[in-house]
Amino acid sequence: MCNFAAQINREIFKPLTHNFKKMIVVPVKEGENIEKSLKKFKRKFEKTGIVKELRRRQQFDKPSVTKRLKKERAVYVQQLQQVED
Repeated sequence: MCNFAAQINREIFKPLTHNFKKMIVVPVKEGENIEKSLKKFKRKFEKTGIVKELRRRQQFDKPSVTKRLKKERAVYVQQLQQVED
């Protein structure tokens, strides 16, 4: 039981894969609408994937579940490629 708790702690507290040292910079041109700049910022922030990774880490997924989901996704993608050809 102790091993399981240690595994959960390692998963929760390992550092995020993203580099937080880089700031998102959105240059605002003279006379440009602030709403448009805010939209650009949100789009850039979403592309970093930080929020997505934080949501993924909110709960522990068993390794067997992640393997199964990965396998299901691979089958789905393969089927899409077959239909495309």
